[in-house]
Amino acid sequence: MSLALRNLQRAVPLRRALLRQRLQAVRGALGVQAFDLGVVCVDNRKIQQMNRVYREQDTPTDVLSFPFHENLKAGEIPQPNFPDDYNLGDIFLGVEFILQQCKEDEDYYDILTVTATHGLCHLLGFTHSTEAEWQKMYQKEKQVLQELNKHMGTRLQPLSRGLF
Repeated sequence: MSLALRNLQRAVPLRRALLRQRLQAVRGALGVQAFDLGVVCVDNRKIQQMNRVYREQDTPTDVLSFPFHENLKAGEIPQPNFPDDYNLGDIFLGVEFILQQCKEDEDYYDILTVTATHGLCHLLGFTHSTEAEWQKMYQKEKQVLQELNKHMGTRLQPLSRGLF
């Protein structure tokens, strides 16, 4: 189905075609191409405001995920009963924050891809509140990114590595 990619910020130049291509590859690796997905790129001010409202954290962050299907088990693909339910949800990427966190030797679009993969995993029920949950999420991110690495010639690593 569709991938809606919106850029609602002006702090960071964004090559949407490249990001869209990579997001489509991530969706393919996760096997969720049949689902709609919204990805919204925002600046520090907006992501901080959202983080304050939804997570009670008054600080910018890299990604916030809002699943359409709640209470999925980690890695579970939704089984919609109606066509309108073929939706994964929305991911908000704090692109300004992500750029500020990039190390000198890191490619910005690689980090965006890794961060979006992390956000998509959250839409599929993965969390990292405990070490056991983190292990599942880490393994899924690693699997997806290894597949992307084969096709794109990159060396992407999971966002959640070293969390526990």
